[in-house]
Amino acid sequence: MYNLSVERSIMSHFAALEDPRSPTQRRHLLGEMLVMAIAATLSGADGWVGVATFAKAKETWLRTFLTLPHGIPSHDCFGRVFALIDPEQFAACFRQWSASVAALIPDEIVAVDGKCLRGSHDRGKGLAALHLVSAWATTNRVVLGQVATEAKSNEITAIPRLVQ
Repeated sequence: MYNLSVERSIMSHFAALEDPRSPTQRRHLLGEMLVMAIAATLSGADGWVGVATFAKAKETWLRTFLTLPHGIPSHDCFGRVFALIDPEQFAACFRQWSASVAALIPDEIVAVDGKCLRGSHDRGKGLAALHLVSAWATTNRVVLGQVATEAKSNEITAIPRLVQ
């Protein structure tokens, strides 16, 4: 069963995240969009269409703890808003939130693994594929953090930054 304190925790940890939208373009509350996106992603949604589909399917449940003054955002709206969010600010807020969740789960096994993101290269710009090292909470099936490896390096050099 969903715990309302989880939703409050997400909103409190992301309160410092700057809303990049113009005040006149804010139909949906940023904190509520974050809660929907995180809940959908943890439930297996893949992409903004999946997030919007999840939110529409779970609207009755979401309304038990979110206000949703203009309903569920479209997948295009999710995509536009998240494209505008500063990725470093988001990552910092997400790390704080995931650390608070991890603190609630003693003795969690954290797996560390490196992967190459297929299709992330851009030969026209001379950019190689992105290599990420992830920390994965095995019991709760959630990524706790990710860092990119340095060019021409391996995942061993990225692990200390990930742990930090």
